[in-house]
Amino acid sequence: MAHSYGLLDGKTGVIFGALNESSLAWAIAQAAHREGARFILSNAPIARRLGTLGTLAEQTGSTIIWADATDDDDIRALFEQAKEQFGQIHFIVHAIGMGVNVRKKKPYEDLNYDWYRKTLDISAISLHRIVHHAMDTDALADGGSIVALSYIGAQRVFAKYSEMGDAKALLESIVRTWGSRLGRRGIRINAISQSPTRTTAGTGIVGFDALFAYGDSLSPLGNADAESCADYTITLLSDLTRMVTMQTLYHDGGFSSMGISEESVQDLLKALASNQDEG
Repeated sequence: MAHSYGLLDGKTGVIFGALNESSLAWAIAQAAHREGARFILSNAPIARRLGTLGTLAEQTGSTIIWADATDDDDIRALFEQAKEQFGQIHFIVHAIGMGVNVRKKKPYEDLNYDWYRKTLDISAISLHRIVHHAMDTDALADGGSIVALSYIGAQRVFAKYSEMGDAKALLESIVRTWGSRLGRRGIRINAISQSPTRTTAGTGIVGFDALFAYGDSLSPLGNADAESCADYTITLLSDLTRMVTMQTLYHDGGFSSMGISEESVQDLLKALASNQDEG
């Protein structure tokens, strides 16, 4: 277990999206607890039977509030309860995402548009809804911090990532647009563009293993794991980054700055030589 620096001592918040031990939000909650935060855990009611959130709540001494992030009444009620429990909160973590067409193996050129709308609602518009109701109920304190989890598929095409690339692009746009409005109250909002990570959602993508291996081989530091993502998230929730907002911050071992690595060049040369020999 990493050493605690007390970076979130006295801070309270809401962490959305933890399902099981492979979830990024699960690791973030453990790190936030280690650093002294108190928080509410939230996921959609269906997660009651799909995940193990109760275990995380016990480990961190947290309350669970089941809420559908696409339902205004649920989210408003959640923040009203947060105010009752904590007064005001200091941070929000949005780690919510689901590609319905991806899950059902519909190709991007033949999307089911009802599923597409659901993907955008769950994976991106939910962030707007959460921030709106946090502000409308006055649940989020001045000087607070909001962090959303993203992926470089928002900027670059990864064929099998499909509609989720659109969802993450919208998510990052919402981060910027909200940030321009939240700053007057000293509230920050940022996105972390994380490496491919073996989460329940990530491994549901066709070809994920190839995506993971490609990222790991190209990144100078390799893929960033869930625990290091959690530690990075803590810095953005802490006062150490009080002047950082509206950013998409790459936590990917250097992948986002790479073109091609020496290893990739050698692999391509071997493949070309093999093809020529077969010819």
